[in-house]
Amino acid sequence: MDFFQAVIIAIIEGLTEYLPVSSTAHMIFASSYYGIQEDDYVKLFQVSIQFGAILAVVALYWKKFFDFTRVNFFLKLFLAVIPALILGYLFDDLIESALGNPIPIAIVLIVGGVILLFIENFFKNQPIKKEEDISNKKAIAIGFWQCIAMMPGTSRSAASIIGGMQQGLTREAAAEFSFFLAVPTMAAATLYSVFLKTYDHTGLKGYELLTQSSDTLTMFFVGNIVAFIVAVIAIKGFIGFIKKYGFKPWGWYRIIAGSLLLAYFLTYN
Repeated sequence: MDFFQAVIIAIIEGLTEYLPVSSTAHMIFASSYYGIQEDDYVKLFQVSIQFGAILAVVALYWKKFFDFTRVNFFLKLFLAVIPALILGYLFDDLIESALGNPIPIAIVLIVGGVILLFIENFFKNQPIKKEEDISNKKAIAIGFWQCIAMMPGTSRSAASIIGGMQQGLTREAAAEFSFFLAVPTMAAATLYSVFLKTYDHTGLKGYELLTQSSDTLTMFFVGNIVAFIVAVIAIKGFIGFIKKYGFKPWGWYRIIAGSLLLAYFLTYN
């Protein structure tokens, strides 16, 4: 992977991480299209640049994240992230092996799109309009919904937004809580990948892969900066978009993108 390819992957991560379209599916397609070899460093890079996307949420909602009197806010995030921490640790190897087969991922992308086309028909007159009205029990339930996204192609954002709406949140409130929940979820995944996980092919820890040369370390920093900038733009645009148009456009996008990806991988692989 060269610097140009690293920037492309970072743009895709920042643009798609908080949209209900599966950043994983898009990064896999980009890697295949550009002929990027899926080695240990590339796998780590795709996870570690989530740190930049995390900072985008913290920067945009800094009043919540830096107001330490909001004990209930932090408690909800802590409770909601527990299911993902446990299941993510238990099924890490299975999830990673699933990433190697793009065809099921494309199919999941299409199925998720169909669900988004009709999701708002099932959840109407939602009573919960802001984070402060979400109970701890509902936060935990949304956390379990988020775990569905461990199936590559599902989209963490889509799973947690649908879970939020099932728990009575408006689509805007569900989207915002999905952003908040992404911070501890993605932070945990990034920290695990960088400091704790040993990669199979090289036998190195993540931080050893990142610091093996000046180029790999530079790509890591550049990737996170790019992901941060693009994620800020994507988050701000997404809330306004769903207020006006809802989730149907994203459903159609997933169906079209998934169909194109499926055709591509069936043709060229």
